[in-house]
Amino acid sequence: MTGRGDEVPSALRDFLGRIDRGDAVVGIIGLGYVGLPLAVEAAHAGFRVLGFDVSAPVVEAVNAGRSHILDVATDVLQPIVASGRLEATTDMARLAECDAVSICVPTPLSKTRDPDVSYVVAATEAVAAALRPGQLIVLESTTYPGTTRELVLPALEGRALRVGEEVFLCFSPERVDPANADWGIRNTPKVIGGITAACGRAGAQLYARIMERVIMVSSTEAAELTKLLENTFRAVNIALVNEMAQVADRLGVDVFEVIEAAATKPFGFMRFNPGPGIGGHCIPLDPHYLAWKMRTLNYKTRLIDLAGEVNSEMPLFVVNKVQDVLNGRKLSLNGSRVLVSGVAYKRDVADVRESPALDIIRLLEAKGADVQYHDPHVPELREDGEVRRSVALSDELLRGCDVIVIVTDHTDTDYDRLAGSGTPIVDTRNVMRDHPADHIVPLSGVARMRQQEPAAAAARWRAD
Repeated sequence: MTGRGDEVPSALRDFLGRIDRGDAVVGIIGLGYVGLPLAVEAAHAGFRVLGFDVSAPVVEAVNAGRSHILDVATDVLQPIVASGRLEATTDMARLAECDAVSICVPTPLSKTRDPDVSYVVAATEAVAAALRPGQLIVLESTTYPGTTRELVLPALEGRALRVGEEVFLCFSPERVDPANADWGIRNTPKVIGGITAACGRAGAQLYARIMERVIMVSSTEAAELTKLLENTFRAVNIALVNEMAQVADRLGVDVFEVIEAAATKPFGFMRFNPGPGIGGHCIPLDPHYLAWKMRTLNYKTRLIDLAGEVNSEMPLFVVNKVQDVLNGRKLSLNGSRVLVSGVAYKRDVADVRESPALDIIRLLEAKGADVQYHDPHVPELREDGEVRRSVALSDELLRGCDVIVIVTDHTDTDYDRLAGSGTPIVDTRNVMRDHPADHIVPLSGVARMRQQEPAAAAARWRAD
């Protein structure tokens, strides 16, 4: 599987030559949040790009120059498609046209919180069916350490091609942060590890043409674990501040004030903010890949498991806070009208994957609350066969609410209007810090609610 001595395999020489000349064809499997931005940057680097997706509507949209991804503007995508540098297809047989293939498919968790690698397996089988000498295959989907070697490598070797000499295999973790205006595909350092040194060299050469900086590690396992460390670090630290929020609440202290003060220390402290829970495609999921892998090796990842418990408890903590606010107004949560502001998992995105707002809505409704939501980025929310639609902010709507819960702090939400309504607000994101009022309740600390009687007559709550 490795080159002999210092000899460079001829297939590697040919591959590196195509990369240097810029005439390599780059294939991207999965045109979602990871794959489409990567395809655009590869095209910007001068490569011809073939994008593969099982969704015909996604393929049709890309070929029409219409972007379905927040981080790829349509006016950026259109000229690339028009120039012929980017084409999308559902035909996996065309993988044989590609000199390099990046696998950017989802890796969700099963209901038992075990990794679901079925998308990786399907993509790998498609790659193996079209495999030819001289190709580089890179897995970018986040997964447990050992996936590249244990799942992808045997499929490629089954084609009777020597990995490291005739074909090349790497893992390179995606580092996509939707709506981040400072760090994108090109300027975010790219980690890569190969099955062999020759594999690593092939992968590094490709990505060095696309990204500003490439960091090589010694193996695919090291690259896989790098991704999991990055997101586990965030999950554990978010759990710490989420627990601190609950501690501060019992002490009658505003946790955000404490964090602001602690962040003035110029060394030994890194700021993380608490919130209503964690969401998205990374932090709620990735640590579980590592925990699952370690369970197979008879090791318990205690910090990871505990962090998951703390973070998953935050939606209930928020609901209990809502209940306390209503109690202060002599109201029951059962039958109260609750407006949830923001259902996306983070600010200024339309992504609701693993959003804590979904759990908060479920918990509120389980206790009998009448819940609606407002989110300028998520006009429609589909879950378990039910369709909800975002309501427009109006004076009538706000007057009809018994309580507002700010779950996602979108920058284009009219917080002045929320604050001016006089309706009690549970602010889980500290976005109302510049609106001091006794009807605004922070995530932690003593609620400064005055005893208020419910309005004699509520405005019409639900639109016809």
